[in-house]
Amino acid sequence: MNDRIRVPQVRLIGEDGTQVGVVPTEQALQYAQERDLDLVEVAAEARPPVVRVLDYSKYKYEQEQKAKAARRHQKQVNVREIKLRPKIATKDYETKRGHVLRFLNHQDRVKITIMFRGRETTHPERGEALLMKLAEDVAEVGIIEQRPNLDGRNMTMLLAPVRRQAPEAVEDQKPADAAAPPTAPADGAADTKTQDGAAPEPATEEQPQPPQQEPSAA
Repeated sequence: MNDRIRVPQVRLIGEDGTQVGVVPTEQALQYAQERDLDLVEVAAEARPPVVRVLDYSKYKYEQEQKAKAARRHQKQVNVREIKLRPKIATKDYETKRGHVLRFLNHQDRVKITIMFRGRETTHPERGEALLMKLAEDVAEVGIIEQRPNLDGRNMTMLLAPVRRQAPEAVEDQKPADAAAPPTAPADGAADTKTQDGAAPEPATEEQPQPPQQEPSAA
């Protein structure tokens, strides 16, 4: 920025975004100083580097706000872990299931681990059945992202939260083809349609004709 730009020439962009062109760095710096602004290098890898005339403090503030907005939109994904035993008691199972539901409702992934001990490793199907039962019990809020996988003495399964759909926007306007309720005809009004559906021509009163005079005898 400003005096720290050491290259002899730069491609100058004015404060309104227009390209001034390739000029000596001293001339670009003088151009910025005349407008009480800063000369900031925005593309150092270009040849020659691109510099822009702007208010650096305002520019820095805007960049910080953009970075904060980007961080807010970045969703942090957490992976929770719940450990079970193949012969877990019913009460303990319900407690663990409640934890899984809470994690999934918070949009966290949940890693379920079945820990085998001793001869329990000879019956891995029991662990798989327990995992599938748990996945079925929380199916309203979670889906299986990774099916049960046996790794040594542990069997794991990964659940992911169900994606929540945004509510559809409700249109305030009524449909254009909404017909108004029919109105009853006024008393004494006759139907003006003919049999073929066409409206008859309006009746006109017959004007009296003047009497014809007889020709006089010659």
